[in-house]
Amino acid sequence: MKTSLSSKIEALLFVAGDDGLTIKQLSFLTESDEQELKRHLGLLEGKYDQNDSGIMLKQLAGVYQLVTRPEMADTVQKLADNPTAQALSQASLEVLSIIAYKQPITRVEIEDLRGVKSEKALHTLSAKALVQEVGRAERTGRAILYGTTKEFLDYFGLQSLKELPPLPQEAAYEEEQETDLFMTKLQETFKKEPVKV
Repeated sequence: MKTSLSSKIEALLFVAGDDGLTIKQLSFLTESDEQELKRHLGLLEGKYDQNDSGIMLKQLAGVYQLVTRPEMADTVQKLADNPTAQALSQASLEVLSIIAYKQPITRVEIEDLRGVKSEKALHTLSAKALVQEVGRAERTGRAILYGTTKEFLDYFGLQSLKELPPLPQEAAYEEEQETDLFMTKLQETFKKEPVKV
């Protein structure tokens, strides 16, 4: 199946979310010239205007975004007012896991562990009241420290953070320690017993 340029633009703008994309970025990502992109952006805009679509194409200061139509505000507000009704994304789950096990932790430390930006996930988790600011780092810049909330415990059915399952590395380390203990005992046994030839 051949993918049209309009479909590529639509997919890229959807994934870019609030950040949107410029013509230059779209040109690079689609390997298309800017005139052709502008034509397809116009087609997309027309498609959304003609259909009974809840979204529209918006261009602001040279950045294109897919946004909800103003007349959908009441419907979208219901979702915003009840953020716990939404499932957590993979990114949010990763950030939440890092905070749960490493708290208190700064956004920069979270991003160092993940290798990607985490602002959006932190915002989502804060909106769901699963994480909160728990203080400021003592280092230069006094970065915000994040920790989990009582709602986090309720959400996952935990009495306390002590009930969190061990991290895979910790479980592997414990197994390694048991194996080392076993090997040590085995070696001690062989040293005690004379070898029969």
